[in-house]
Amino acid sequence: MSAGTLIVGASQAGMQLALSLRDAGERGPITLVGDEPYAPYQRPPLSKCYLQGDISFEQLLLRAQEYLANRDISVLTGELVDWVQLEGEGPSGVALTASGETLSFDKLALTVGASPRRLAVPGANLDGVVYLRTADDAAKLRQLQHEAESVVVVGGGFIGLEAAAVARKQGKTVTLVEATDRLMGRAVAPVVSDFYLDAHARRGVTTRLNAEVVALTGRDTRVQWVELSDGSSLPADLVIIGIGVVPRTELAHQLDLVCDGGIVVDRFARTSNPNVVSAGDCTVQPDWRTGSGKVRLESVQNAINQAKAAASTLAGGVESELPVPWFWSDQFDLKLQIAGLWTGHDYYVVRGFPQRESFSVLYYHDDDLMAVDSVNAPSDYMAVRKALTQGSTIRAEDACDVSVSLRELIRPLSGDIRRRRHRF
Repeated sequence: MSAGTLIVGASQAGMQLALSLRDAGERGPITLVGDEPYAPYQRPPLSKCYLQGDISFEQLLLRAQEYLANRDISVLTGELVDWVQLEGEGPSGVALTASGETLSFDKLALTVGASPRRLAVPGANLDGVVYLRTADDAAKLRQLQHEAESVVVVGGGFIGLEAAAVARKQGKTVTLVEATDRLMGRAVAPVVSDFYLDAHARRGVTTRLNAEVVALTGRDTRVQWVELSDGSSLPADLVIIGIGVVPRTELAHQLDLVCDGGIVVDRFARTSNPNVVSAGDCTVQPDWRTGSGKVRLESVQNAINQAKAAASTLAGGVESELPVPWFWSDQFDLKLQIAGLWTGHDYYVVRGFPQRESFSVLYYHDDDLMAVDSVNAPSDYMAVRKALTQGSTIRAEDACDVSVSLRELIRPLSGDIRRRRHRF
């Protein structure tokens, strides 16, 4: 009897991989194993509507148990796989959980995700210091936030800003601390960072840029103060840490897979051992435009697309397209939508009116459209995403005219640009 496919990591990528395997005609057993006590659920709402209390945990679940049972997909929860080994040169092997359960497999997929980056300062283990990655984290934070008055958020990325927005909407005194000179520095250009700095200030969030946390102090075991490198202190009943994540590569190292800022995979989601696939936040992959390099994308869209490619590979097919990356962030009544990757741009144009809280930033390299950041401008976002998907462009000199829809401005690439853009 076939041992089937073992998917380690009950994540968005893991769930999609299992479903896609069934869609591809896989008839053998499929086992999805995760260390949390829950079936796979959506993570993005944890820092938004779930933290706000607008939806229940049941609404986060990706699929009902009955649906998975009908597709003969087994979900093993509350089990941490801490050891795995392949048998010989083939794809089969065995995994062992922390509780001692043995799981044999004929095919292996790693969708193990990432862990929150920890704040390495004195006092980081005090009560009232929380991270936000899991449903349990969010549930704990909801309770603590209800009781808190002064909230300090450490980290000015998406998670930190979303958590700050929720706390402020609940009437808390909120201070956000960012170690660099601008917000969301890895994801957007300075013009967007500046907009969000001002927008949060208008809504009552105090932001401290170029501020490094050196210690957390308190009374007994409870946090009370956040100490900064300039000698100042911030009062805090609650400290939320959002300083990024670290890909989980422990099992990959056991299998001698190549890791470089994550588990290295190709466009087919194959690791350095082509018998093992990997998908989601734990991976680095080729750039969608060039098919080369190593890019780590933390998004639902990427997890789903990589999982589909991984399932196709395990089923013996070929799923090789590298789709346009896209992301979003909800902060107060501001919806940020991103398509493409802005890194490597040499100029950008602003379309619309930041002062009206509705605008877009289009990024270019050698007149080649690369990406867009849209704030409360969904039609701009969709137009640029369409242009990038079909290999077209929108000329920078045309994009600033808000009287014309961007969709009407989509044009074929010139011959020179078409030759520069290498797609698989």
